[in-house]
Amino acid sequence: MISTMLLAVIDTATQSAQSPGLVVEVFQAIALGLVQGITEFLPISSTAHLLVFTKVLGWDALGQKYFVDAIQFGSVIAVVMYFWKDIVQILSGSWAAYRQKDWQREEWKILVGIAVGTIPALLVGFLLKDVLPDNILLIAVMSIVMALLLALAEKIGSRKRDFDSLTIQDGILVGLGQTIALLPGASRSGSTLTTAMFLGLQRGTAARFSFLLGIPTLTIATLFQARKAFSNIDSVIALLAGIISSFIFSYLAIAWLLSYLQRQSTWVFVWYRLAFGITLLASVAIGWLKNT
Repeated sequence: MISTMLLAVIDTATQSAQSPGLVVEVFQAIALGLVQGITEFLPISSTAHLLVFTKVLGWDALGQKYFVDAIQFGSVIAVVMYFWKDIVQILSGSWAAYRQKDWQREEWKILVGIAVGTIPALLVGFLLKDVLPDNILLIAVMSIVMALLLALAEKIGSRKRDFDSLTIQDGILVGLGQTIALLPGASRSGSTLTTAMFLGLQRGTAARFSFLLGIPTLTIATLFQARKAFSNIDSVIALLAGIISSFIFSYLAIAWLLSYLQRQSTWVFVWYRLAFGITLLASVAIGWLKNT
């Protein structure tokens, strides 16, 4: 069975390699992986940028949703690798807490918070997966709205709480905030980071917790949404190139953002999102971009 599947993949890859358009496909896949990797973890929305990017350049083939969803595997691998030690510590600490019935242990509270906080996003996402619109105007409006919310969190958030102060309630509330990201243009990392900052977490702690909490949702959503890519692959090489590119730039984006927020505020993302949203509104108004 495994050998048959392997031969099928090799055959598909060989046929793809002989295609005259392979170089173009690989280039496009690497570029999409770059956009996906950078924007998935910065609070600026990967969905918004990938949609606009493919529309502006007219990359209809590789810009199809199933392909874009599939290259998110690179982002999943990157975030798991980056936080591997944290994941192991949380799981081992939670197991020890379970055995000792120590429900106040930090790792137990974080694990339960992440588990419970994941449920709303998965449930709402499954119920509304075929209902939510995916258009430029909605992306523009959500980009502006989330910029204003992030600015408000930056202004009124106390930023006094560190990782040791996390509670189950934080996981639930940040998880609820994650459901906002189901709207195109909202951003998963942006909505969770903003919610965490409203709860008084330090910027670096808020980003770290939002990444950890987002791992189950991002992984499950990617597996569910990208399943079509693995039954309709015209170019295995292009897909692999996109995943590798996404992995590299996701890892770099995570490391950069966590370092940046240790020293700087989130205002650069507020102004960027405002400019991005206003530019999209103007582009639709004057006909440079179609709304659909």
